[in-house]
Amino acid sequence: MKRLAALYTRVSSEQQKEAQTIDSQVAALQEYAHKEGYQVPEQWVFRDEGYSGSILRRPGLDRIRDLAAEQQLEAVLIYSPDRLSRNYAYQVILVEELNAQGVEVIFMNAPQADSPESALLLQFQGMIAEYERALIKERSRRGKRHKAKAGCVNVLAAAPYGYRYVKKTENMAAYYEINEAQAGVVQDVYRLYTEELWSIGAITRWLGEQGILTQKGKPNWDRSTVWAMLRNPAYMGKACFGKTQAVERKKVTRPLRQKGGYSPRCSANRELPRENWIEIPVPAIISVDTFELAQERLQKNKQLAARRTKEPTLLQGMLVCRHCGYAYYRTSTRTSKRKIYYYRCLGSDDYRYKDGRICHSRPIRQDYIDELVWQHLIKLLERPGLIRKEIRKRTEQAAASNPVKLRKEKLQKEKAKLQKSIDKLLDAYQEHLIPLSELRKRIPPLRKREATLNAELNSLQAKNLYEEQNHTTIQGIEHFLAQLRLHANKLDIENKRKILQLLVKEILVGDDTIIINHCIKTKGRLGRENEQSYLLCGGREGAALGRALYPLRCQPVLHHAAP
Repeated sequence: MKRLAALYTRVSSEQQKEAQTIDSQVAALQEYAHKEGYQVPEQWVFRDEGYSGSILRRPGLDRIRDLAAEQQLEAVLIYSPDRLSRNYAYQVILVEELNAQGVEVIFMNAPQADSPESALLLQFQGMIAEYERALIKERSRRGKRHKAKAGCVNVLAAAPYGYRYVKKTENMAAYYEINEAQAGVVQDVYRLYTEELWSIGAITRWLGEQGILTQKGKPNWDRSTVWAMLRNPAYMGKACFGKTQAVERKKVTRPLRQKGGYSPRCSANRELPRENWIEIPVPAIISVDTFELAQERLQKNKQLAARRTKEPTLLQGMLVCRHCGYAYYRTSTRTSKRKIYYYRCLGSDDYRYKDGRICHSRPIRQDYIDELVWQHLIKLLERPGLIRKEIRKRTEQAAASNPVKLRKEKLQKEKAKLQKSIDKLLDAYQEHLIPLSELRKRIPPLRKREATLNAELNSLQAKNLYEEQNHTTIQGIEHFLAQLRLHANKLDIENKRKILQLLVKEILVGDDTIIINHCIKTKGRLGRENEQSYLLCGGREGAALGRALYPLRCQPVLHHAAP
């Protein structure tokens, strides 16, 4: 009577799955079973396609273990030990578990462990499989990093929305090609987010209303898709490799539960520091300034994101406690005549913390501090000369310490030195100090280096536009301030908040002082390093903000915009 057996096969990569290499394993095992006299029911041919051999949770393997526990199985036929697992410890666990249930584990390409020597050889094969997995993983990582540094887009995943991935040929490497229709959508998304100040949710709804399909052809857009689009540096011409690192999943998400608690890629990603990314040049869809403005707003929206507030206030989301660093939230109390609103520090609530409040800041009357900050902002706008002076000072300081300028000076010196070397060689040849063959040998490398220096100098020249940016920025600021002063008192609360967010970075509240960190934006990338603060005006005594707060002294400080 033939013995009942099950076949188990596995491939780990999508390439192996697409190449149908698992079919060759099944065919070899079926031929082996027929030759050895095993009966294999059709439903007992288990395939784990796309599952790593370093994990135990696999649907096909779990089904075999269930059949063994139900005493329905007599043998399991496997192509080789590394198909069962590439971890030697897991191999031992699985073989011992199946043997304890009376199930014989047979590897087609390995000797049967019926003697100490064959058992030792099987153990060596398991350890070698584990070593091969680690070696393949490391080689793959190093190979991808090398290709990324060489500028190859092959190491990236599928092209993001807005691009079309063109495969490599014998005469040409792979590259990204702009999809004009999708590129227009990307530009609209960045425009709505950076210029119109739409929220990510509003942009998501707009994309659906316009009938625009996603990269996969679906009509419904997710907020996470738009959020990832706004953070992808490929759109400014710098696709990055190595942005994330796979880590062990810490929690089971709802989509994962729907798949039975496990997926082939049961891992989570952790973002790596920006300095570890490898940039690969691709065609740009948006400008660098637009991308950086989007990153600034994404960072700022962590504090200033619009909430479902029935009655929005001017300073909601902008007040920070100087003592504990927590934000202020709006609360209210009701008297016999009216309802009064306050801003209260999160650290001053007893119920939020195990050992009670961590901050003793007192609540602030909302109407008083809103009016105080808005009037200060109006007075600031009435002094455009002060803002113009600070922008010019900051621009000059940034230009003086500009790394582009320093690099340009260094290249010019190196070019002059190189030209002297070429002139000396020519003089030596004319005076018959060196032969023509020596001149022909030494001149070409110098000419090649000279061409490289000229190309780099031309590139730096295009970037070094500080004087023009300074003039354009100052004119734009003055025009904006002039228009704003005319209509400042006619604005509603929503427009006032927009103006405040454009000009104020945050407001630090102390016991008797407030510090307003202004955010005057300059064009380009000025002041990114060694940022300094400049005092705009001295302190002055302000009106008391009701009984809830001691009199405040307004000390506005001008800070650079966040990168």
